[in-house]
Amino acid sequence: MRVVVVGGGIGGLALGAGLRRQGVEVAVFDRDVDVAATGGYHITLDERAQSALRELVAPEIFERLLASSSALRLRDRDAFWDRRGRLLGHGRDLSGDPSVDIDRITLRELLAEAVGDDLHLGRTVTEVGHGEDGAPWAGFAEGAPVTGDLLVGADGTHSLVARHLAGGPTNAPAGIVGYSGRTSLDSLSPGERRRLGPRSGMAIGPRGAALYIGFLDPVGKAALDRPELRRSVTTGPTYIWGAMFPESAVTDALRDLRGGDMQAALVARFAERGWSEHMLEVIARADPRTVAAFRFNAASTRARDLAPWPAGRITALGDAVHATPPTAGMGAGAAIRDAAALVEHLREAAAGATTLTAAVSRYEADMRQRGSEVLLLAMRTVRWILATDTTLGATATAVATPVLAAATRLRHRR
Repeated sequence: MRVVVVGGGIGGLALGAGLRRQGVEVAVFDRDVDVAATGGYHITLDERAQSALRELVAPEIFERLLASSSALRLRDRDAFWDRRGRLLGHGRDLSGDPSVDIDRITLRELLAEAVGDDLHLGRTVTEVGHGEDGAPWAGFAEGAPVTGDLLVGADGTHSLVARHLAGGPTNAPAGIVGYSGRTSLDSLSPGERRRLGPRSGMAIGPRGAALYIGFLDPVGKAALDRPELRRSVTTGPTYIWGAMFPESAVTDALRDLRGGDMQAALVARFAERGWSEHMLEVIARADPRTVAAFRFNAASTRARDLAPWPAGRITALGDAVHATPPTAGMGAGAAIRDAAALVEHLREAAAGATTLTAAVSRYEADMRQRGSEVLLLAMRTVRWILATDTTLGATATAVATPVLAAATRLRHRR
């Protein structure tokens, strides 16, 4: 069996690593020329995602992953604030939580190492299809086309492969524009260091404005205390923040700004909505080179709408099928679990226990349910944020407390 994987993000690399470990011939193609050139900042891996990775990569690579991760169990409970910094409540106790946070770049580099020479960078797929013999193929902007027994689209939210299968887009804008950046603990004032603390948190205000602040410290809060194995990009206590606004002509225009200009515009946008100056320090003091914008896209939350095509020799995984906003912290984990499930089903086909098409059909049935579950959690939080456009104001504390308490239960659900 030969498997062609289109896309070398987290899901595609996880699949490539798992297939290679099982002795399956695989080729992973990605348009990037450097695996470190990736968007996003950190990824949460819950117990299920970690269990999948244990099956996909060698033990030594998984150990390096843990040594490069920040453990949730070592953090303080999440905090929730209003726009003026008044504490609304706390999340649940994390002391028994096995989840970890890891830099996206670090995870991608470790998975690329596991894929090895089967990863082909600088190859942009421009079309896919079936040959006369029914074998799937992929064509490239550079280089000759390739064929295989199975082709898997792991090419993200704007997937060419999934669009080919579905006959159109598989997701749509979710109504929120996000802006993110990295701010080191040392760059903040003493007052803000104390308020934020070694924990993640969220602040929410009127007119659909929200600010998530994630705490990441793979050195001081390492999931595995093996410094000699550490590969983390983050080398000290850092806040990875995400600012969110309802999509509009104004907020969409901010996406065209860069660096310090975007920072200043974000601070001004929050200030117009009555946010206290100290609440915006984490944005104002971020490294300008890390500030970026992105639109939240989402697939349908109904399982029957996901992968709306008959099972065959082309399939897809992760955001290509169930594009998920980051509001549940589970999108990358779901892609990894997709990869592990597909490897397991293909192993059965390779052993002759089932046909390739039947294996893909079983995988897609599982993947639809998994994608729907994650999307329901993520979209519930998106709708809560958008609902503040009309429900918050003078009664922010009364409304936001139950909303955010529920949001943290969803975020840490396993």
